Amino acid sequence: MTDQRNLILAIVLSALIMLGFQLFFEKPQPVAPQQTTTAPAGAPTSDVPTPRGPGEVPSASPASAKASRDAALAEAPRIRIETPHLHGSLALKGGRIDDLTLAGYRQEAAPTSPEIVLLSPPSAPDPYYAEVGWVPEGDAVKVPGPDTLWRAEGGPLTPTSPVTLRWDNGQGLRFVRVVSVDSDYMFTITQRVENTGSAPVTLYPYALVSRTGTPKTEGFYILHEGPLGVLDGTLTEIKYDGLREERVREKATTGGWIGITDKYWLTAVVPDQTAEVKARFSHRMVGDRDKYQTDLLGGAREIAPGATAEVTSHVFAGAKKVALLDGYEEKFGVKRFDLAIDFGWFYFLTKPFFYFLQFLNTALGNFGLAILAFTVAIKAVLFPLANKSYQAMSKMKKLQPEVQKLQQRFGDDKARLNQELMALYKREKANPVSGCLPVLVQIPIFFALYKVLFVTIEMRHAPFYGWIHDLSAPDPTTVANLFGLIPWTPPAFLMIGVWPLIMGATMFLQQKLNPQPTDPVQAKMFLFLPIVFTFLLASFPAGLVIYWAWSNTLSIIQQWVIMRKMGVKP
Repeated sequence: MTDQRNLILAIVLSALIMLGFQLFFEKPQPVAPQQTTTAPAGAPTSDVPTPRGPGEVPSASPASAKASRDAALAEAPRIRIETPHLHGSLALKGGRIDDLTLAGYRQEAAPTSPEIVLLSPPSAPDPYYAEVGWVPEGDAVKVPGPDTLWRAEGGPLTPTSPVTLRWDNGQGLRFVRVVSVDSDYMFTITQRVENTGSAPVTLYPYALVSRTGTPKTEGFYILHEGPLGVLDGTLTEIKYDGLREERVREKATTGGWIGITDKYWLTAVVPDQTAEVKARFSHRMVGDRDKYQTDLLGGAREIAPGATAEVTSHVFAGAKKVALLDGYEEKFGVKRFDLAIDFGWFYFLTKPFFYFLQFLNTALGNFGLAILAFTVAIKAVLFPLANKSYQAMSKMKKLQPEVQKLQQRFGDDKARLNQELMALYKREKANPVSGCLPVLVQIPIFFALYKVLFVTIEMRHAPFYGWIHDLSAPDPTTVANLFGLIPWTPPAFLMIGVWPLIMGATMFLQQKLNPQPTDPVQAKMFLFLPIVFTFLLASFPAGLVIYWAWSNTLSIIQQWVIMRKMGVKP
């Protein structure tokens, strides 16, 4: 029975891994309650963006929610932003990037659905924006603030027409910002200060991303949403609730980037990659709302009379497309920008899998077909291992009559039975463990593919054929209401769609080709496993279930052919 125990152990282990994966990694986590603790001594008590010390990044602009986002946008003059992938405006009051919608992405799969709203101004219901500026070494120097009204030259802001903002502080300093944007999601902001006065001035450049209110998140352990950055080449991720507890985290870094991410969208500031800056993650309460901020503070710039200081930084605000982030890493030298996408522990598999699927999608014109072709390719790579495994399993099935005879003779003597079984396997050169290898090898492949389908925006709203309109979402059908014939929406645990049923059926058929246990309890366990997996995978992305069902089908064909060649009745 050692062979059966090993096989059962491998399958049960796989089921436990998937069950644990769903319970502990997929289970939505409760949102932590809003904190109402008072600020520590020395912290600012208002939203006025005054520095808390020499060369320290100010808190972001005030947030007083208005009736609507449109009302907030109408408060001050703006420069329109028009690119192939972005719609929005640049605020002349404060000079912030605080109004962006994503032209290529909609809230729902329907083409008439509204565009994704990414950034909103400080007085909107959910403020979220990027800001750059200067911090003076002392309070005597007047620098642009949140209420500064800039004078604009040019507009609208397009990939071919930058905008220049100017402001004079009346004390001998002229501030100039040249804002440009590419055809995707990267803004380049060059800040220049001209000292026309008679005394030297010391200023510190800063850039920040501010978000007020805790957004609704997916709540998955396997997906990071919240503040993050790459500092000195190392990824730093802080959950919203973690930052609420920690309040402030600082780290010096050379280059890198810092920002706030959602599942598919990112807003980040990127300094000169050769500059030494101080990065900071911070949280504080503004009234009864949480305010999160990620910022970068550059080194001191001493500007002599008649001299000019200049600093260039970038703001990324848009969709986390893999190839695009890799392109920015090459174009601007942004260190490990692709880590904005949570590829997880299996990064070494997940990212290559994505690029391979992307290649297949380009060739076949459909991500569903790409998944099917990807499965064939994986099967081809694993063919030698699977072939040996199925040969071993066929040999074990061929020995079933001999095993049953030994069980009848030595059923009451377990030690003797195991001894005779080992002698039989050795004599027939059968390996009962080798049948488990394909199951174990597929586990990291399964998880890596799950990550690709779950975290990459390229899979979002990607359709297949028939009723599958989004491969990154579960199969929308359910047997509980006869696939829509009964006008009733069943609870989540009864949402067992067509593809999960196909997957369960293929798993059952594949199980029938394997050596069957003679123990009735074990046999029932085998029969029950396809049902367990059907329920488990019903809530997984449809693309992953299609992969599993197609993989099972290919395995059945391969195993059936091998069994016929070895003279074993399927």
